[in-house]
Amino acid sequence: MSAIIMPSVLRSTVKTRPVWDRWLLASTFVLIAVGVVMVYSSSIAYADREMGRDTYFLVRHAGYTMLGLMLMAFTMRTRVRWWQKIGPFLLLIGIVSLFLVLIPGVGATVNGSSRWLRLGIFNVQPSEFMKLFAVVYVAGYLVRKQEALRNFTQGIVMISLVVAIIGALLLMEPDMGSLVVIAVTVFAMLFLGGVRFWHFLLVLSVGIGGMVLLTIISPYRMARATSFMDPFADPYNTGFQLVQALIAFGRGEWLGVGLGASVQKLFYLPAAHTDFVFAVLAEELGLVTVLGIMVLFGIIIVRAFVIARHAEAVGQVYSARLAQGIGLLLGSQAMINMGVNMGLLPTKGLTLPFVSYGGSSMLSSCIAMGLLLLIGREVSTGDWGKG
Repeated sequence: MSAIIMPSVLRSTVKTRPVWDRWLLASTFVLIAVGVVMVYSSSIAYADREMGRDTYFLVRHAGYTMLGLMLMAFTMRTRVRWWQKIGPFLLLIGIVSLFLVLIPGVGATVNGSSRWLRLGIFNVQPSEFMKLFAVVYVAGYLVRKQEALRNFTQGIVMISLVVAIIGALLLMEPDMGSLVVIAVTVFAMLFLGGVRFWHFLLVLSVGIGGMVLLTIISPYRMARATSFMDPFADPYNTGFQLVQALIAFGRGEWLGVGLGASVQKLFYLPAAHTDFVFAVLAEELGLVTVLGIMVLFGIIIVRAFVIARHAEAVGQVYSARLAQGIGLLLGSQAMINMGVNMGLLPTKGLTLPFVSYGGSSMLSSCIAMGLLLLIGREVSTGDWGKG
């Protein structure tokens, strides 16, 4: 009798055991580990001079990382359909928080930008969470309006209005980089979701034209765009950041100058531990490591779309759209950050997910990865629950 019962018990145990995507987990943990090392290496001189303690940013980054991993673990234990239900509320919370940062005394202004909310001992950057909230909401919208997506108004105009509202608030901060990431991710999701191709091209053309216009009418953005075209024309002013980043890449060559041996991080390269940590990594660890980081983000993008394909094959359309959105979100932000560091794109204030210093970026990236792992687990086990 026991010989008959035991196999069924074992099968039940195996069936209910969580199955997490090993490629996603490994890629995420490696990126986080590299980030901890590089944040310390790139910030040590700046932290010692400005904060009086060379481990200042390391300790804070480690704290954000631990909190991010806890949020990722929590997210992995939720249900995808819960996120589908709360998508509109998350969008509303994100829009309200973007509005709050613009209120004097509530929002914190740093270097002329009002992007942070003061929450006691730390600040929160709502735009980082808005990216994820937009993806969660749009994935749900694509499912709710699945039959009407080929209609111009229901298919693309309504979402364009939502992006326009978010964009207007982001431009008032200003935070053009987050707007670009959200726009690229959302409209790519719409295209994959089934909107008409000519509708997509029309809105894409309007969006690109609007960004060009916003760049032309803003001296600040225009200076960034022109310095990107020829940074060495004004290497000590508008082209300074990009020139210093390119010098870092040039010094790194194949294998780098050695961990901790960067010269550019010694007050030459601004934002060395945040937006330009990739340049310091290139200088210290070389092109081989740079290519390795690109491969890791490539794995995340590929696995996201593989998970999305499997989810759609078993009828979980929301999970498929959400997985695509998360892959696009993490991938586009990583590509833009790396492109900026290498002089391929105009300078944007964007972090490299899982690697750069930034509490809000780390927390939102970990939640996004937790969601992607959750989708993969539900699809692989067939356990998407009823509530």
